[in-house]
Amino acid sequence: MNLTVFGATGGIGREIVRQALGAGHRVTAVVRDPARLDVTGDALRVVRADLADPEELRAAVRGQGAVLSGLGPRSRKDAGVATRLTRTILHAMEAEGVRRLLVVSAGPVGPAPADDGPLDRAARGLVSAILKDVYADLREMEAELARSGTDWTSVRPPRLQDNPLTGRYRTVVGGFPPRGRFIARADVAHAMLAMIDDQGTVKQGVGVAY
Repeated sequence: MNLTVFGATGGIGREIVRQALGAGHRVTAVVRDPARLDVTGDALRVVRADLADPEELRAAVRGQGAVLSGLGPRSRKDAGVATRLTRTILHAMEAEGVRRLLVVSAGPVGPAPADDGPLDRAARGLVSAILKDVYADLREMEAELARSGTDWTSVRPPRLQDNPLTGRYRTVVGGFPPRGRFIARADVAHAMLAMIDDQGTVKQGVGVAY
């Protein structure tokens, strides 16, 4: 499949590119600085763009089977970036008639598991309070997705780790795995690639965690 990956130099985006190439996909990686992308391959095309202009992104998404985005705020000072950049991607996709989009959100944006214990509920509340602006940005990003005409999926992980791929994690469509506290960026990428053809995840938020 032809895939476009935004945020390809980030932790999750780089893993999406690497794993997609390994699975035989043809990948267009959209980056601000090509020198920061240390993944190579004959099936890889690197496109430099600043993500501010949807017209500039149209060529990167044209004719693609799916678009995957690892873009998002890295800290509280980046709040707003997820909504702004995703809106640009949506405009480019809709102009080109490309429908499938998968993005990274965060576990606290979706509903909490009904059977979470007091420790998990307290931790979730604390993190949500500290990162209030970040999660507000991600909620607005998801609202933009819901208003769009794309077949979107929002993947919602908990705390991210830089550990190797395991391929062993839990997913909950429309919810979140109970006591799911961590997941490796590599496994988030793996989950996103696995959901591309999963119709049950279309227009849904999907919690993913160990």
